[in-house]
Amino acid sequence: MTLEDKIQFIIEILEEKKGRDISALDLRGLSVLVDAFVLVSADAPVHAQAMADDLEREAEVLGIPLWHVEGYSEGRWILLDFGDVVVHVFLREVRGLYDLDRLWGDAPSLIPAREEG
Repeated sequence: MTLEDKIQFIIEILEEKKGRDISALDLRGLSVLVDAFVLVSADAPVHAQAMADDLEREAEVLGIPLWHVEGYSEGRWILLDFGDVVVHVFLREVRGLYDLDRLWGDAPSLIPAREEG
């Protein structure tokens, strides 16, 4: 599975769970640790956890290894490490506080940023 295929798979799962403001940043050439970040906002901790649960379950079905998960119990910022792709599931206010979108602003987008209500 290519990086782009994996990103598309992740985005589809997040969209199905009503994730908001989904963006994917291409970090190849900017980071030696990861090739891409996918960022998504959640409305509540249970919403963030539901997105993480579905990503984990669907990735397992496709044989995509999930190496590590952080922050699940609080559901404010859940990090899912798929090796070459790290998914950040944030509550909206937490995403704004850490502002990874701006911090990694030099990274090209793998998809257009999505603005949703």
